[in-house]
Formats: sequence, C-alpha cells, structure tokens
Amino acid sequence: MKKNVIIFFLIFLGLNFYAFSFEDIAKNKSCKYCGMDREKFSHSRMLIFYDDREEVPTCSLHCTAVELAVNLDKDIKKLEVADYYSKKLVDAEKAFWVIGGKISGVMTKNAKWAFEKKEDAEKFISENGGKLSDFDTAIKTAYNDMYEDTKMIREKRKKMKRTDTPMKGHSH
Repeated sequence: MKKNVIIFFLIFLGLNFYAFSFEDIAKNKSCKYCGMDREKFSHSRMLIFYDDREEVPTCSLHCTAVELAVNLDKDIKKLEVADYYSKKLVDAEKAFWVIGGKISGVMTKNAKWAFEKKEDAEKFISENGGKLSDFDTAIKTAYNDMYEDTKMIREKRKKMKRTDTPMKGHSH
C-alpha cells in the first residue's frame, strides 16, 4: 500500500512538472512571427522576457532573431530556449548550442539546437553531426543565415499556396 502511494505521488509530481514546464505553450500557442505551432516545435521554441514585463513567444532562434532586431530599444531581461531532449525551457545564454548536423532546422537550413547539459549536446553531435557552440555564436549564425532562410521560407509558402488553391474550372 505504501509503495502504491509513493508511486502515485511521484507520478503526480511528474505530471505537474510536465504541465508546468509547458505552461508557456498553453499561454502562447503560436509563434508571434510565423504563426507556427509552438507545441509541435516545443524542442526549438523560445521565450523572450523584456524589462517592461512583455513576454514574446517564438518557435525558433530564427524568429527570436527577427524579434530582437525589430525591438532594438527594448531591454532584455531573460531569454529562454527549449532543451532539445527534455523540451524544458532553460537560459538561452547558458545553454550549449549545436549548429548544423543532419536534422533539419526550424525556420532555417542551418539547424541551431540548444541543450541544458554539455554531455547532451555532445551526444547529439556524435549521433547527428554539427558543431558545439555558445549562444553568441548561435545567434550571430542565425543573423548570417537570415537572407537564405527567409528566401527558403517564402518559396515553401508559395508552394503551399499553390497546392492549397483548387484549380479554376474544376469541380470537386
């Protein structure tokens, strides 16, 4: 009986931690810039906290870079990013970043993933390639990639519009 109570309690704590760690998604379901589902991209999502208490949800480092470029005069209090494996939000500036590798990035050709622990980043690199990095290098890379990424996104959206629109003169 005691064992069942302990197991129930641990499950309860785990579910509450899980729910709490994704509270930002419940509050902000989509990215402010591209509209992407932040739950679907919970492994790459970010949350920007400004000194004026505004919180800005994004799906990726790409959209975070756009937000930071547009709001140069706002003071940043904190930047959080999802740990690739746990999907828990961690301090983006303290995270271990991996740039590149064989897994497609979110809103970018050149993937940028964050990890709370260095050993997780190294494990990812051994399995998928990429280069260990810090936040400054990751965001500089995001800005350097911006033109090509924006061009890629525009082309993908153009294709999606073409396939979503029924042809004129044809009935269904």
